[in-house]
Amino acid sequence: MADRLFRQARLTDGRCVDLGVRDGHFVEASEIAGKPDVVELGGLLVVPGFVDGHIHLDKSFLGGPWRPHERAGSIRERLAIEKRLLGEARPVRERAEALIAQARSFGTIAMRSHVDVDAATGLDHFHAVLEAREAWKDRMAIELVAFPQAGIVTSPGTADLLEAAVREGAEVIGGIDPTTLDGDADAHLDVVFGIAERHGVKIDIHLHEHGAGGIEQIERIAGRTAAAGLGGRVTISHAYALGDVPPDEARRTADILARAGVSILTNAPGDHPFPPVAVLRDAGVHVFAGNDNIRDAWWPYGNGDMLQRAMLIGYRSGFYTDDDLHFLLGMATSASARALGLEDYGIAAGNEATFVILDAPNAAAAVAMPAADPILVQRGEFASGTSASLSRKLKA
Repeated sequence: MADRLFRQARLTDGRCVDLGVRDGHFVEASEIAGKPDVVELGGLLVVPGFVDGHIHLDKSFLGGPWRPHERAGSIRERLAIEKRLLGEARPVRERAEALIAQARSFGTIAMRSHVDVDAATGLDHFHAVLEAREAWKDRMAIELVAFPQAGIVTSPGTADLLEAAVREGAEVIGGIDPTTLDGDADAHLDVVFGIAERHGVKIDIHLHEHGAGGIEQIERIAGRTAAAGLGGRVTISHAYALGDVPPDEARRTADILARAGVSILTNAPGDHPFPPVAVLRDAGVHVFAGNDNIRDAWWPYGNGDMLQRAMLIGYRSGFYTDDDLHFLLGMATSASARALGLEDYGIAAGNEATFVILDAPNAAAAVAMPAADPILVQRGEFASGTSASLSRKLKA
């Protein structure tokens, strides 16, 4: 492609700069000579591509008919409802690709997807999402988690299936509620940490356990992380207990997480306490964001928009200052990118020229009132249909 110059792009720090692109990567604007293709941005905001740190591509009903939500009295009942509804839904790959496409339309360029692996499902969901990942590999980077939704200890054969999924391409081994769902925290974590250490993969554990029991679980995971030397490679998703204990207890636990190098993922769900993001940030804990479930058997909400998700986390966290809003944007971009280990990421010379153009005066405003029609530029090229949208914005 010809050299390209994106003129008068507004960065998140407020500066207006010219962005040079050559061979799909950023270069210093001064290196662009001759007659490049010039794109006038007129001060529109540019941010790195969004990264969804937690999504379930195999669960969503997107791409199919609307399915009314069914109530459940327990997680086991919820799992039974989910199995039935997914059995009636369109094939996993079709639904996964519909969700990938929708997320990309909002400027998401990478995601971590948890995929159910259990004795009943086997590796069927995993293989279908692998196929979807391959089909989208040039447009969406997808890191896969082998996720034991039904438990490990209480679901015989699942441990072997999790290890098989890792051998077949899962970069992360998952876990879920080692005590309240699986009944044996040590046995559950022995499997999860054992697979991680044998295969060199990361860990991401769903933890919905509340109160003192949830805090005890967090400390147990942090202790194992430190003992195994896995700092920076372990995430606890949700960690509801951090949001329903007294502030001093949350701060004490945050210090333990920071020392162990355990990250926290939150989507600020509407019906649960969730981790106090400011406390984690101030303690030095790596905290990032994801959408989690999107229009599935767990709840009917969600559209895949990470900027909207950042706004919702901020809304529920009571974040109002520009500094706080900037931090929220980072949770949906650079912090999630760090969790996935993305390289070549960010708006800087040498990195892949992938970014999102937003009709917002600054980064804080972009989070507080998510802009409509984000424009994705990937490796220096406009995603399909977005250059016309840019023309409309510049004429407005």
